[in-house]
Amino acid sequence: MIIGKVVGTVVATRKEEELTGLTFLAVSPIDLRTGAVKDGGVVAVDAVGAGVGEVVLYASGSSARQTTITNNRPVDATIMAIVDTFEVDDEVLYQKD
Repeated sequence: MIIGKVVGTVVATRKEEELTGLTFLAVSPIDLRTGAVKDGGVVAVDAVGAGVGEVVLYASGSSARQTTITNNRPVDATIMAIVDTFEVDDEVLYQKD
């Protein structure tokens, strides 16, 4: 899994039928050492009810299709968890409010 921050939403009114009903969020990866948001990112299906500004764990590739809502759907990234605390070397880099 990859740790990232939800930086935005993606709306697609015209899409493949298998994608109907899914929520798409823009996620940028987070540097594991500093907690800083890195350049780049993915559009991920939200399987857990995440929102903009939250730190999340997401999976990509075939692992992204292992949740109940993404099973056998054409997705390449899925948010699978919302992070409560992110700590490295005894330093809390992120604490959910």
